Amino acid sequence: MKTSPRYWFPAKRFGWGWGAPVTWQGWAVVVGFFGALCGLVVSLLPNSFAAFAAGLVGLTVLFVGICWMKGEPPSWRWGRRNP
Repeated sequence: MKTSPRYWFPAKRFGWGWGAPVTWQGWAVVVGFFGALCGLVVSLLPNSFAAFAAGLVGLTVLFVGICWMKGEPPSWRWGRRNP
């Protein structure tokens, strides 16, 4: 018996991308992302905007990579219409 994979991030109903997490692992990733973002703001933003921007790009790439690996495959979705 084959089970379907359990995604941390489901696909959005409308548009492209992922919605809110549905597992505790997904929520841990989101909380970790915002925690690291707050750390960047406090430590790097007052001193060097360039270092902050580089850190923000790195965090965002890491976050999107995790969503890509652990989320439902992204594709454009038009949603469902009720008759």
